Amino acid sequence: MIVTLTVNPSLDRTVELEHALERGEVQRVARNVEEPGGKGVNVTRALVASGAASVAVLPGRADDPLVVALTSAGVPVATVPIAARLRSNITITEPDGVTTKLNELGPDLSEAEQQALIAAVVAQAADASWLVLAGSLPPSIAPDFYVRVVREARAAGGVAARIAVDTSGAPLAALVEAGEPVDLIKPNGEELAELAGEPDADALEADPERVAEVAATLVPRGIRSALVTLGSKGAVLVGESQGWFAPAPRIVPRSTVGAGDSSLAGFLLAVTEGAAPERALAQAVAHGAAAASLPGSAVPSRVLADASAITVIRIRGAVAPVIP
Repeated sequence: MIVTLTVNPSLDRTVELEHALERGEVQRVARNVEEPGGKGVNVTRALVASGAASVAVLPGRADDPLVVALTSAGVPVATVPIAARLRSNITITEPDGVTTKLNELGPDLSEAEQQALIAAVVAQAADASWLVLAGSLPPSIAPDFYVRVVREARAAGGVAARIAVDTSGAPLAALVEAGEPVDLIKPNGEELAELAGEPDADALEADPERVAEVAATLVPRGIRSALVTLGSKGAVLVGESQGWFAPAPRIVPRSTVGAGDSSLAGFLLAVTEGAAPERALAQAVAHGAAAASLPGSAVPSRVLADASAITVIRIRGAVAPVIP
């Protein structure tokens, strides 16, 4: 069982345009879909679509449209009632795959609601193989919220799940600064550049070896491994002593929404089935590419991965392995 936590889920409306977006003009919509979203929610959706056991923990009343959409789709959820409604996001996709997102901030959660959410996560993770903490935090929640979750999950008797974190900005920086041990983080190239103080995110994304070197500097700070997604370029998996790079297959992109979430789902799917790190990386890239080939925030079912193009990146100086 893989448990995901999405503190700031959203009902995602995706609008596909027939032509490139022209500001200030009236344009025809080719397709319009509405799906439940949020990073952890998308990871659970992708895992369930591939036949894996997963449950999404999130705030929200049972009659909230997002919760209704998830349960109607057969996605297992564990919800914590809150006073506010959950947010809605709008995504605009153009024929060449360019994606523009308009995201609401999210609901206010009281301290009691936050603590109830943490308690629900700890209870669900008691017998889990992985606990995934994913996505942004609403403005009402302090950046160290994920640090609180990790500490309470580790302190709870019987919670032996490995922990993966997929967030960015202040929440990710707070986690690294706290030095709280986690098994995996999944930034993209831009998020890694921001975290590490790299001045040029585009240059970093174009250099997998440099990505590996930068990610490896996080290992002494409590991060055991990093899966760094690089969009159409592929992904890097790194621990302290070794890393791998997998280029992305060539596809016709339709929407990049949720592609990184599907990459994480593919990686966890492979790891829980006993795959070696390089095979898990191949599965991550295959899942992400398959998601980018689909409209909106649709998730792929089980995808066959090709590990033939993966290259090993040697990292100077250390001995700690990546996740087996």
